Amino acid sequence: LSKWTNYIHGWQQRFIVLKDGTLTYYKSAEETAFGCRGAVTIVKAQIKLHEFDDCRFDVGVSDCVWYLRAQSIDERNQWVDAIETHRQYNDSAYGSDGSLRRHGSAVSLGSVSMTSIKSNRGLKEKLNEIETFRDILCQQVLHSKQYVETLQTYFDVCAQGIGINHKLNGINECEDSDMDLGYNDITNHSNGLTKDVAKELAPISMDLKRDAITFKATTAGIIATLSHCIELMHQREDNWKRRLEKEMEKRKRLEDLIKQSQLESNQQNVIVIGGPDYEEGPHSMIKEDEFFDAVDAALDRNEQQDEERRQLKLVTRDMDAPSPTLPSICGHPLWSEIERVTTDQLYYSRLEIGEGGPKGWELFAEDGEMRLYKRELEVDGLVCDPLKAVHTVKGISGHEMCYHFFSPDVRFDWENTLESMKVVEEINPNSLIFHQIHKRVWPAAQRDTVFWSHIRRHQQTDDNQNTINPNNVWIVCNNSTDRPDISLGRCLRMTMTVSLVCETYIDPLPAEGKEITRDNLKCKIIYCSTINPGGWAPASVLRALYKREYPKFLKRFTQYVKDVTEGKDILL
Repeated sequence: LSKWTNYIHGWQQRFIVLKDGTLTYYKSAEETAFGCRGAVTIVKAQIKLHEFDDCRFDVGVSDCVWYLRAQSIDERNQWVDAIETHRQYNDSAYGSDGSLRRHGSAVSLGSVSMTSIKSNRGLKEKLNEIETFRDILCQQVLHSKQYVETLQTYFDVCAQGIGINHKLNGINECEDSDMDLGYNDITNHSNGLTKDVAKELAPISMDLKRDAITFKATTAGIIATLSHCIELMHQREDNWKRRLEKEMEKRKRLEDLIKQSQLESNQQNVIVIGGPDYEEGPHSMIKEDEFFDAVDAALDRNEQQDEERRQLKLVTRDMDAPSPTLPSICGHPLWSEIERVTTDQLYYSRLEIGEGGPKGWELFAEDGEMRLYKRELEVDGLVCDPLKAVHTVKGISGHEMCYHFFSPDVRFDWENTLESMKVVEEINPNSLIFHQIHKRVWPAAQRDTVFWSHIRRHQQTDDNQNTINPNNVWIVCNNSTDRPDISLGRCLRMTMTVSLVCETYIDPLPAEGKEITRDNLKCKIIYCSTINPGGWAPASVLRALYKREYPKFLKRFTQYVKDVTEGKDILL
């Protein structure tokens, strides 16, 4: 199964084992002999199917959650059924009659909290009685030595009395006449000894009787009190069971209400921080460096996949590019805006840094002939830094660069951030309205954009309105627009103003009578963009990503145009 690891590595293949009531995972099947990397008990686990991803299910015990994903819906269902069957079997084995009674007794005794005892006056009184009986028994145990000595004295006196009786019996049976002379004396003496023994035994007998009665009463009281306590505890247990059943019914109703409300409001379920559903937000608990690492890793994966696709199949489509000279006049409501924004972008893009326009441009990246400048700008707390890149590329023309930047037919060949792209409306052959949905880069939310795109060739004229080098300057301008008929869905909508101005130079000039080749071409590229990402993201993260991604984008796009135009006729 695929298991969510963390925000850097995302989903990874793991070897999962279901055995002996435990779900265990290993990095691979070969590592099973070296110990598992984690395990959860199935008996206490909660299995939850994902609301939108049909191949995913979550297994959680307390605050430990495993996010798992199968290759297909059938495979997901097989795993869920196997886990449920395994859990029911182990649950029945664990809950046999004997163990259940013992377990239930422990739970019922442990469930009687001190609060419930204090609230039950009868049980409290009985517990106090047990304390009293315990003190009495302790005192009796402490005086056990004295009781032993008393019993010994009692037995000694009894033995002495038995000896005297034996002597008297011997005298009565004797026939010696001399004995008759002292019989009365002996009888009087023996009567005196018997009275002394009886007198001495009387108090001892009373003490033993009193102690025996006390012990008997104490033990009887303890037994009676414990019986009453057990009866009270059984009553309390029944009460708690009834209350527990009511609480479980209430909880079930609340869970049903919560689930229903979530479905109605089209909201996601509760998200665990660090899980695959966690997104950006103004109160995000994820750190900025972690946010950057996650986005950075996702972009690297996208770039690697795009490069693999490019290597497998290099684009070889013939260019059937439009040849717009001047903008077509039309009555579309957006046409005046297209004219104004395109003209402004063309003007500001050709201004040298510091020559005019806004101040504060800062060189933030340099790679060969490429220079990238930015101005720090925040709108409502969001980073919207305007950017300007200047680059020179040999072997391609400005028309070829702008065509590939504008044409929807080739956009997926070089733009690796797109999930879908649709031409919503064609204003004229040189002006289109696009709706693009970009791939989600976790933990950032998914974004889309709606914009018009316009391509034209700019003709320069001198003071006498004579055309100067009519083929050298091309521009593509993209600008966000409002379209109420396009819903946001689950995306955040970003806005932008982007322009690509390309100027073609012939350097060196070919010899007289020779045709221009790609060795004679040099294209100066000026790329300007102002993007409002919408939503929320840390400012430091966005600026770090801009610094990394803009140079890579320009190098990747220019290399793509060079690859697809190699060996083709020059498009001026």
